[in-house]
Amino acid sequence: MTNPSLPIDSARGRQNRAYALDALRGFAILAMILSSLLPEGANALPAWMYHAQVGPPHFEWSNLAYGITWVDLVFPFFLFSMGAAFPLAFARRMDSGGPKCRLALFILERGFLLAFFALYVMAVRPGVLSKHPSAATWLLGLLGFALLFPILTRLPEKWPVAVRWGIRFIGWLGAVLLLKLVRYPGGSDFDLDRSDIIIIVLTNMAVFGSIAWILTRNHLLPRLGILGILLAIRLSNMPVPAHGWVTDIWNFSPWWASWIYKLYYLQYLCIVIPGTVAGDLILQWTRQPASLPAAKTWPVSRLATITFLMFFFVLELLVGLKSRWLVPTTLLTFALCGLGWWLLSKPGDETERLYQRLFFWASYWVILGLFFEPYEGGIRKDKATVSYYFVTSGLAICAFIGFSLIIDVFKRRRWLQLLIDNGQNPMIAYAGINNFIIPILALTGLDALLTRWAVTPWRGFFQGLFVTFLMAITVSICTRLRIFWRT
Repeated sequence: MTNPSLPIDSARGRQNRAYALDALRGFAILAMILSSLLPEGANALPAWMYHAQVGPPHFEWSNLAYGITWVDLVFPFFLFSMGAAFPLAFARRMDSGGPKCRLALFILERGFLLAFFALYVMAVRPGVLSKHPSAATWLLGLLGFALLFPILTRLPEKWPVAVRWGIRFIGWLGAVLLLKLVRYPGGSDFDLDRSDIIIIVLTNMAVFGSIAWILTRNHLLPRLGILGILLAIRLSNMPVPAHGWVTDIWNFSPWWASWIYKLYYLQYLCIVIPGTVAGDLILQWTRQPASLPAAKTWPVSRLATITFLMFFFVLELLVGLKSRWLVPTTLLTFALCGLGWWLLSKPGDETERLYQRLFFWASYWVILGLFFEPYEGGIRKDKATVSYYFVTSGLAICAFIGFSLIIDVFKRRRWLQLLIDNGQNPMIAYAGINNFIIPILALTGLDALLTRWAVTPWRGFFQGLFVTFLMAITVSICTRLRIFWRT
């Protein structure tokens, strides 16, 4: 995704960087990777370590189970951070006064690259190429990963155009030949319907979310109006679909684009649009003049309490909603909102004022989501409920505030540097876990060694944590070498 941590307006602003947004995205992508590596079968962990509607494989579980776990936060946190990045990514382009057609081409290019990424990463994934990967399969997966670098890496502008185009051509040629030549179990070849659904959804969010923000820039009410219309369409079709023209719109997908677009995917704009609202506030904060005097009124003890409250807010709702302690959880949430409003009152500078405004929106989205909680039986990720959109949006803001306090107020960026590095390069992490780290472990025999060690559920968890850490370090090295992918 576009890197929102770059300076927004070096002429007028303090060059504040949205490192907390990078950290939020980095947490989401690494938690997503870790959740995919959790042990299964007889060595499965407790149910709260998996998606609430899936649970460990050996449990008697039902997709009607309600509540959410930490695993259910990773995708909405990523979607929210994507939405928050739109103002940071597009404002400078729009302020420069360039032709609107260039902006449109930029959005279409992002959509095209993400759509290609959704097809390609699934097509070259070793577990998809073979049910029982061999050394040749692992090497083929590594080759597929390597070919993404000439295609997606942002090449220095100072390089000659011919060199940059030549590198791109080599990457695209290699990728097309690879997709043409590989065969899958059963003898099938490349198929548009063989794609990564997570990236497909992100593609739709990148295109339609960008358009929604651009059309409503500086006009919050129309943006919330778009959210209201989407919500109306969504409510008209779930949990019991109605019949009529609204249902026809909901189910419409042109045959030539059925692999990439369904209106159903746009329900996740109910997370992205709240992200853009937060992104507008973050953008204003990054543009505050450097000469603006600071007049902090909050002591360190108060700031530390706010930081604790932000992360406790997340924990409290996860535990309460998963355990179905609905009335106590709702009452405690209202009390925590009141405590937060008191702690965040009378801000003394722009950073404190940013936290106050963000927490107002966090409280609003969480409370809105809690009032929707009984609808559709309770909060769920699968299939996503209205309550899920708004509760997770509010929790994403709380996590952002907590990360920002650590980074921007307590000046402990190094504590979160690994998350920041991965948040600035999330797609390398997403593709690399299946096509780099796991193949390397398999080819060196380390995977067998780790598997023999992980004989208990929690050892299996630490095995997944170690593999995730290897991926995080790899991405961090790429980030520090200024190797960024353009998605």
